[in-house]
Amino acid sequence: MTFQSGFTGQSSLPGRKWRVLIVDDSASVRRVLSDIIADDPCLEVMGTAADPYVAAERIARELPDVIFLDIEMPRMDGLTFLRKIMAQRPLPVVICSSLTEEGSAALMAAMEAGAVDVVTKPRMGSVEFLQHSRMMICDTARAAAQARLRPPRARRM
Repeated sequence: MTFQSGFTGQSSLPGRKWRVLIVDDSASVRRVLSDIIADDPCLEVMGTAADPYVAAERIARELPDVIFLDIEMPRMDGLTFLRKIMAQRPLPVVICSSLTEEGSAALMAAMEAGAVDVVTKPRMGSVEFLQHSRMMICDTARAAAQARLRPPRARRM
């Protein structure tokens, strides 16, 4: 699984929206996240993927500015995929999972693997909760898209 493209993914051109790739095995979560992101005038959903293999194919064709990535998925878990992204072509990745509560092992593993931020998956519920999730997700996506990531360091022998 390799990611190649000439586009750097870090443009700040006037009028250009930051492109977001959503990777989650739940169709309903992909839909909710897509709707939230599409409502923000600075963001656009460039695509969605039900698992990391589909996401890798998409990334090989076009690099997103930011990736929203679940942890628990079929065929490959999100943390393994995050490590592959960071080793091959660092991109801003936001982990979006119900497993990443404050202080959890999953949260620590995600940050150690290179995630720029972690948000809790939006849940259907009260209007207030959805509004808060909407603001948090869009703010996080905009901030992550502007993150400056360093290429992976060469290992010293």
